[in-house]
Amino acid sequence: MTPPFCIGVMQLTMEPLDEMLASACAMDEAGMDTIWLAEAYPWWRKHGMEARSSTVVSALIARETTNLTVGWGIISPFTRHPVQVAMDARVVQEAAGPNRFILGFGTSKIFLNNARMQTTKTLGPMRDAVTIVRGVLGGEAFEYSGDTWSASVPALQPEAETPRDVPPVYVAATAPKMQALAGEIADGCLTPSITTPAFVRYTRENVAADIDIGCTVVASIHEDDRDAGRDGAREIAGMYLANKVQNIQGSADTLLDLAGIEQDEIRPVAEAMEQGGRLAAKSKVSDALLDKCRPIAGTPADCIAAIEEYRDAGCSHVMLELWGANRHEQIRLFGSKVLPHVRPR
Repeated sequence: MTPPFCIGVMQLTMEPLDEMLASACAMDEAGMDTIWLAEAYPWWRKHGMEARSSTVVSALIARETTNLTVGWGIISPFTRHPVQVAMDARVVQEAAGPNRFILGFGTSKIFLNNARMQTTKTLGPMRDAVTIVRGVLGGEAFEYSGDTWSASVPALQPEAETPRDVPPVYVAATAPKMQALAGEIADGCLTPSITTPAFVRYTRENVAADIDIGCTVVASIHEDDRDAGRDGAREIAGMYLANKVQNIQGSADTLLDLAGIEQDEIRPVAEAMEQGGRLAAKSKVSDALLDKCRPIAGTPADCIAAIEEYRDAGCSHVMLELWGANRHEQIRLFGSKVLPHVRPR
């Protein structure tokens, strides 16, 4: 079955809780389909921000919103045993109600670096994590022995007061083998920031299945000023080019190659980030470099055209990495000026 085309926002969880809750409510009111919570890790402290737990924030957002589907985009199975993940998922299911939660897993090399848990084994642990989470949430007696994690969980009793459904499970993947695994075992595949239409086509070939492909795309908007509408996307692109791409550089080679981005173009951005923070990095992101990142940014007409290009490439779930000034106004603009033109009629 072809997944429905959805538009959501990727929320980085390194911002104050009240700010994240207010943004989620703005998304709900604007008619966004989803909010994805990207679990921030301690390297944000270098740049004046603090990491917060996606699993905790997601339950609070679910309580504060009505229609918005809440997704973990992503948490790492290396941070919590999959049985614990299932327990956290139950809380979000209860808070959100039926069909308003998506469980997203990803290796997160950034976390592994921060926690000094580097590993070359990722495919086996991911398979174990997805199998255990689904088994525990399914409610039947569950026994599993994996190479990384195992579980022995009794069956739910009929009188237990709890949701009974298993939420969709998505796997974040950049490298081809992990993308193939996502296509095999998951309900969706999530791609990283700096995804381009070319990388979407590459992903659609690798997953080899008609599953939901959620694409994280740097984004910002202004009602009538294209340069102002690209301002936030320029900043978030600088942050990722300086930090995240460096942390996942082994698996990001294809991501960069398909974007036509050279390491020599990234180096000045990374150096500026280290010396002066994200605004300094932003100043080093030229128009040409930003264009290579293929943002969904500018005026509403620019954003509509960009979303259509991503959809034509095979993206079925756009995740706007929305950044910049007046974000609540940006959310309102996407809701009123963009969503009606890109949603199926």
